[in-house]
Amino acid sequence: MCGDLPDRNLSFADAFISELGRSGVHHACICPGSRSTPLVLSLARSHHIKTWVHLDERSAAYFALGISRAIHEPVAVVCTSGTAAANVYPAIVEAHYSHIPLLVLTADRPPELWEWGANQTIDQNRMYGQHVKWAVNMATPEPTPELLRFVHETSCRAVATAVESRPGPVQINVPFREPLVPDTIPSVFEEVGERRTGAYTTVNIGRVRLDHEQLRRMAHALEGKDRGIIICGPQDDPEFAPSVAALAKLLRFPILADPLSQVRCGTHDRSNVIDCYDGFLRSQKLTQALRPEVILRFGATPTSKSLLRYLAQIPDAYQICIHPSDWQDQDHMASEMIHADPTQFVNDLARTLTPSVSSKWLEEWSIIAERSRTAIVHYLNKIEEIFEGKVFSELAELLLAKATLFAGNSMPVRDLDAFYPGSPHEIRFLANRGASGIDGVLSTALGIAAVTQCPLVTVLGDLSFYHDMNGLLSAQKFKPNATIIVLNNNGGGIFSFLPQHNHPEYFETYFATPHNLTFEAAATLYRLHYTKVRSWDEFRKTISQNITIPGTKIVELNTERERNIELHHQISSAVTVAADKVISGEI
Repeated sequence: MCGDLPDRNLSFADAFISELGRSGVHHACICPGSRSTPLVLSLARSHHIKTWVHLDERSAAYFALGISRAIHEPVAVVCTSGTAAANVYPAIVEAHYSHIPLLVLTADRPPELWEWGANQTIDQNRMYGQHVKWAVNMATPEPTPELLRFVHETSCRAVATAVESRPGPVQINVPFREPLVPDTIPSVFEEVGERRTGAYTTVNIGRVRLDHEQLRRMAHALEGKDRGIIICGPQDDPEFAPSVAALAKLLRFPILADPLSQVRCGTHDRSNVIDCYDGFLRSQKLTQALRPEVILRFGATPTSKSLLRYLAQIPDAYQICIHPSDWQDQDHMASEMIHADPTQFVNDLARTLTPSVSSKWLEEWSIIAERSRTAIVHYLNKIEEIFEGKVFSELAELLLAKATLFAGNSMPVRDLDAFYPGSPHEIRFLANRGASGIDGVLSTALGIAAVTQCPLVTVLGDLSFYHDMNGLLSAQKFKPNATIIVLNNNGGGIFSFLPQHNHPEYFETYFATPHNLTFEAAATLYRLHYTKVRSWDEFRKTISQNITIPGTKIVELNTERERNIELHHQISSAVTVAADKVISGEI
């Protein structure tokens, strides 16, 4: 304070932060820095927002993304000026493509220091480009009624923009002049002007739905179609699975359910759910025989490449893509694009449809899936060595109901899709599939674990682990119940499945990039429990124990890249043979 005048920076920050709390923000991840001091002091004194302090901006932003993904609420990230703000960018990209509401509060130097050689000053104006839904440069703080009204409403608008129809990140760039710290710091918010108990501006957001005529036209297009499929890609609405299952029952269509769709597993009706299509859709004979007339697509792009190749070979099918806002149509074959809330659309359409009576098409898909799953299980049961794909079939037997399984990108999420069977257990499957990067995996998973009561297991590759070892500090500080399974094949295992593998003179050095590391020392550094597993009996015992005890544990499995690709190909061949026999009428 200066005499009776309020501190302009703290008054400004108090107004903004208090409004975040009243608008539904309950968590904020904070990184240390000087220029962000007013925002940090306001958050530290807030009774509505829990603070999570991180040392590394990239890890902090991914941790915030994990919290938001877990609880479906906007989460704030606060950092100081300069390159600190740049380190938040990767998580913003993921939030943009995954539709995760983040509020990124970047502190800045005042305008008179921009482009004049001032230390730790970069151009932060709209620095995240099109990857944020809205970017606003706040005015430099002054405790005037007019400016504070702007601050209050901007805070409300930032939250509403982050969560409305197409959720995503928002940047609020806040320039502060020195002095940054007042002589005295009030114990409660010093709100200048009118006090309110509720939000300054209340925002109401409804679900987007089709009108009656649009639904009747859609129902007419589907009625009488016996050969249809429903594709469920990644999505995280818990109400969607039972609704789409009921629609599939009416239409007699199989559901090809990516595990990240939350449809493959759960207590809902799964009688139409197909879980091992990634294997049998590699059969050319089968994909020619199973050609649908109509395709309903929900969620983001599916993980399975064989499914995407299959869809690309059916240009004459009537494809209907349903998404709140995006164009999820990478092969540009959509016949109808429906921008509506998917769960609302499914429920409305089900009430409009006349039930189908034909079931031969569905039975054919079900038989192929059953034979393929039998072939996969038979082959996996014979594998005694540590095989990356078998990790997920084992986890299907070990995970408790309500657990969360977070899959790293590259091979883990693909093996999850290929080898995790459908089950009645309520398992939540998550991954950073917006931009599909291997960075930030640990921090995102730990952010999820920090705000959920049930155990979390994350499976990731060695390069993902290496990229985000800074994130382990949050495991040591916050002690979430998380089991981190590291599949260490000494490099980039996914490249073994790509054409680069056919050029051994370049492959190891430039693509596989072996590092020759093990990660026990990382566990020691952060004082985390560590186990190296060498057999499936050890794996089962370790995971069963880990998911029932608090804290974060690291489990490392060493695999061999060439053997891994060999086993994948052998299982794929076994599934193709089984599927071809069904099509040929041999079984």
